[in-house]
Amino acid sequence: MDTAATTAATGLTFRDAIDADVDTLVALIESAYRGDSSRTGWTTEADILEGQRTDPEGVLAVIKSPDSRLLTVERDGRVVACCQLEHRGDHAYFGMFAVSPALQGAGLGKVIIAEAERQARETWKVTEMHMTVISVRNDLIAWYERRGYRRTGKMTPFPYGDERFGIPQRDDLQFELLVKELA
Repeated sequence: MDTAATTAATGLTFRDAIDADVDTLVALIESAYRGDSSRTGWTTEADILEGQRTDPEGVLAVIKSPDSRLLTVERDGRVVACCQLEHRGDHAYFGMFAVSPALQGAGLGKVIIAEAERQARETWKVTEMHMTVISVRNDLIAWYERRGYRRTGKMTPFPYGDERFGIPQRDDLQFELLVKELA
C-alpha cells in the first residue's frame, strides 16, 4: 500500500505526539473505550470496564520514552486517532490504539495499523508486531485476525486492583498476546 496515496486518499497525516497533545490524546483514548461516548463506536469496553483507560501521566510516559512513539493521526488539523509503537528488540509492540468513535467503521483503523506496521518495520527493522488484547474482546480480536494477527494463547493477568487500568465489571479478564509477521 502506497503511504503517500493512502494519506492523500484518506486525508490523514501522521506525526509523533508532543507534550502539548497529552490532554487531547487522553480524551480521545477515553472516548474510544470508556463511558457512554464510547458506545458510538464498536471498540467500547464500557460493558467490561469502568473508570479510566489511561491518564495524562501514562500518555506522557509513552511520549517521553526513548524506545516508544505515540503516533498521532490528524484529519483537517484535528486529532482523530493514535497508537503507541514501542521498540522491544526483535519486535515492536502496538498499543494505545484509539480511533474517534464517530469515525469508527469507515476504514481508518486499517489504514492506521498498516502505517504503524510500515513505520515499525522501516524505523526499527523488526520482523514482528506484538500486541495484547483483553481475551473476551472477540469482535476486536477477530478484526486484528483479519489484519493478519494470530492468537498465541499466551495470557497475562489483568491488573485487578489497579484502577489506572479501569474497574473490571467481571472476574475473567486477561490479556492475550497477538502476533503478526511483518514482511
